[in-house]
Amino acid sequence: MTSPHFPKHLCYTFPMIFEFNGKIWYWRGPSPYYFVTVPAEQSSELKAVARLVTYGWGVIPVHAQVGATRWTTSLIPKDGGYLVPLKDRVRKAENLAEGDDITVRLEINL
Repeated sequence: MTSPHFPKHLCYTFPMIFEFNGKIWYWRGPSPYYFVTVPAEQSSELKAVARLVTYGWGVIPVHAQVGATRWTTSLIPKDGGYLVPLKDRVRKAENLAEGDDITVRLEINL
């Protein structure tokens, strides 16, 4: 795949699959939510393709999976990396809580 935004020598195969381990944390802001932070290595790879797949504001649409539960969400850019939002239905289905270490699988399509 080539794009006018990237040199011709860069080529990506879609879907892109990422799998990593992370800890669930809770953001207590005006709209509280649970997240898992994408590790730096995978965040770097995501940044390389962000312009090809983002629909604005740097967010990246993905199919995510934790355990047997799969859902559609968007990665949120934060402090040079990305956050995976964990919906209530995902946490309940997988019996997950703040502080749990989990394996997250992300699939990015073009």
